[in-house]
Amino acid sequence: MVETGNTVFDFEAETLDGEPKKLADYRGQVLLIVNTASHCGFTPQYAGLEKLYDTYKDRGLVVLGFPCNQFGGQEPGSAAAIGAFCEKHYGVSFPMFAKIEVNGEGAHPLYRYLKKEKKGLLGALGGGGIKWNFTKFLVDREGHVVARYGSTTKPEILAGDIEKLLNAKEG
Repeated sequence: MVETGNTVFDFEAETLDGEPKKLADYRGQVLLIVNTASHCGFTPQYAGLEKLYDTYKDRGLVVLGFPCNQFGGQEPGSAAAIGAFCEKHYGVSFPMFAKIEVNGEGAHPLYRYLKKEKKGLLGALGGGGIKWNFTKFLVDREGHVVARYGSTTKPEILAGDIEKLLNAKEG
């Protein structure tokens, strides 16, 4: 697995079904990468993420969900349980990946890269660490991280930023 990269497309992750997936497969699309959890106060954001995906997928948006159990143990389930929960409660149809760590020694290389590219509100002082579930990274069609949003930022607020990136190629 690649530890560093020049773009998001240099990385690979395991899907919720246990299959390796090269993020290069999403080249040319706008990505919204989110660390998720099924038992969190922000879990209802799944509905907003699915709505964004449904609204913009035909224009090139892909939402990528990365379950993480590092914040209050709020994603304790197996891959099958996570998938079933997301589908049953929120109709999630966007790609979901296997549970990962986003902080610390065991942080997935993709998240090391994302945090290096966009350090967050506290910048270098905060070390770039993910503060909680549902932190979102917006990635352009070339695989560059263009924005980072905290857990409290509702998905629907991102529509304008997503449209700008989608329109960049269409216009």
